Amino acid sequence: MIVVTGATGQLGSQIVDRLLDRLPPDTVGVSVRDVDRAASLVERGVRVRAADFTDPATLGHAFEGADKVLIVSAAIRGPGALVANRAAIDAARAAGAKRILYTSHQAASRGSLFAPQPTHAATEEHLAGLRVPFTALRNGFYASTLSLSIATALETCRLVAPADGPVSWTAHADLAEAAAVALTEEGLLDGVTAPLTASETLDLEAVAAILSDITGRTVERVVVDDDAWRASAIERGMPAAAADFTLGMYRAAREGEFAVTDPTLETVIGHRPTPVRSVVEAIVAQR
Repeated sequence: MIVVTGATGQLGSQIVDRLLDRLPPDTVGVSVRDVDRAASLVERGVRVRAADFTDPATLGHAFEGADKVLIVSAAIRGPGALVANRAAIDAARAAGAKRILYTSHQAASRGSLFAPQPTHAATEEHLAGLRVPFTALRNGFYASTLSLSIATALETCRLVAPADGPVSWTAHADLAEAAAVALTEEGLLDGVTAPLTASETLDLEAVAAILSDITGRTVERVVVDDDAWRASAIERGMPAAAADFTLGMYRAAREGEFAVTDPTLETVIGHRPTPVRSVVEAIVAQR
């Protein structure tokens, strides 16, 4: 059996869908915090069990009988994220999983300016030290993150943000497909993968140009000072911790941490990754 955590989230749900394209439903299990949100998976024949990374005692039952477990990284900020990731990985090993997979990030590094990346790096190190076959999927930066910038830009025709840098914005759908391949095809992705990225990098100025082209209205890219952006974000209601977290993303981007493309994702999924323009078009269509 293959067990996927976070199966009601944006990435996890798509991974399960792709697995069900490949496998009988009775060979797929999921670990979720709220089983009611996974009712549709129960109807499809998937094993659904409740578990929470922050309550390790719940994980053994969720991972019972799993040959492979995919740990979708904890959606927690701060030191609790590493504790949660490690608890899930340790539980998968204790349950007898023959391979443990983890959704890491293309820029995982102890020295990154973006807070999640040291957590990913430390989680990878823990996973590698268990002496169990593993795969750390170094996912490209989620293109859906652009929705935060695009929403305001569509209202004001101004994309206001601190100085940034090129990012290989990557679609969830492509990363979900790659994860399903890694779970079902032996030996294809082993250890820490190469960056699983889209084929191009774009900064926010390029995104503003795409928005202008899609909408027929000129969207101006406006660069603001870090401190001024932070103060404005907090004034608009963003918690200070969230503002600092987001500012770290911009600082890392302008240092080139996300300015990486690699052909591995295309090779694994067998087709060209989704262009960021397509993701932007979908975001605009939903507004």
